[in-house]
Amino acid sequence: MTDEYRHTPVLLAECLEGLALKPRHIFVDATLGGAGHSCEAAGRLGADGLLIGIDQDDAALAAAGERLRALPEKKRPRIKLLKGNFGDLDELLVRAQVPGIDGILFDLGVSSPQLDVASRGFSFREDAPLDMRMDPGRQTRNAAELVNSATESELARIIFENSDEKWARRIAQFIVAAREDAPIETTGQLVEIIKAAIPASARRRGGHPAKRTFQALRIEVNSELDALKRGLEAAVRWLNPQGRIAVISYHSLEDRIVKNLFADLSRTCICPPDLPVCVCGADPVLKVMTRKPLLPAEGEIEGNPRARSAKLRIACRK
Repeated sequence: MTDEYRHTPVLLAECLEGLALKPRHIFVDATLGGAGHSCEAAGRLGADGLLIGIDQDDAALAAAGERLRALPEKKRPRIKLLKGNFGDLDELLVRAQVPGIDGILFDLGVSSPQLDVASRGFSFREDAPLDMRMDPGRQTRNAAELVNSATESELARIIFENSDEKWARRIAQFIVAAREDAPIETTGQLVEIIKAAIPASARRRGGHPAKRTFQALRIEVNSELDALKRGLEAAVRWLNPQGRIAVISYHSLEDRIVKNLFADLSRTCICPPDLPVCVCGADPVLKVMTRKPLLPAEGEIEGNPRARSAKLRIACRK
C-alpha cells in the first residue's frame, strides 16, 4: 500500500463492537479510504462473508484493494470494491447484487491522505491549486470556480451554514473584492484573503483562521451534507433485521444529521402532541444503541490527533 494511504482507523474497537459482525455477514464500508476499519472487520466476517468497499477516490480504492488482498486467504471474505459516492448507495448496492446487508460503516469527512497531498487542494497549510474535489474525474466544479463565481451573499451563506464561521459575511466581502483584481486560483491566495478578513485579535485563538472556511467550501463543492442524508436513508433501507449502522462524524453539522435521522426513525409515535391517544400505529425502524455519541479516549487522541473531534453513533434495524 502506498504511504499516502496508510492511516490509523478512528474508534476502531468501538466500531467493531457496535457493528457486531459475525461469520457470513455482509458488511459495507461506505467510506473505504485506506481500509483500516475494513481489514479488521474482515476477520469477523470469515471466508464465507462479503465485504463491500465504496470510495470515490481511485487512489484509495487501489491502495485498499492491495491491503485487503494481502489478508490471509483462509480468513479473507469475498471482496467487492465499488467506485462511487455513498450518496448513491442504492445504485451501488444494486450493482453489487446483494439482497440486504448486516452492517454498514460511514467514516465521514475528508481522509488524511487527501489532506496531506497538497495537489488535491484541500489543505490550508500548503499552497496548491484550489480544487477540493473528491472525485475530479466526475465532478466539474472545483473550489476555485465556486469562490470566483458565487455572489457575495451566496458565499456568506455557504461559509456560515457549513461551518458556523462568525466572520462569514466579512470573509465573503474580502473574497469578492480580491477577485476583482485577479482570479483566486490557489489555496495560498485564499488563506491570505481570509487572514486579512478576520481581525488580528480573533486570529490568535481557535486554531488556523482558514480552517472553517476551507471546511465550508469543501462541503459545498462535494455536496457532502446532501450525500450524507441520501446515504444514511438508503443504508437503513438495505439493513437486514438486527443489522447495524455505525457513523463517525467530525463536525456538528454531520453529527446533527445523524442524530436527527436516528431519532426520527426510532420514534414509536408520530402523532401530533395534542392528540390524547396514538392513532398513527407507527413502528420504530431503528433502535439507537448509543444514547450519547462515543468519543475517542485520550490515548487514542494522543496517538492520532485527527481523532479529537470524532463522534460515533450506532443504531440497529428493528
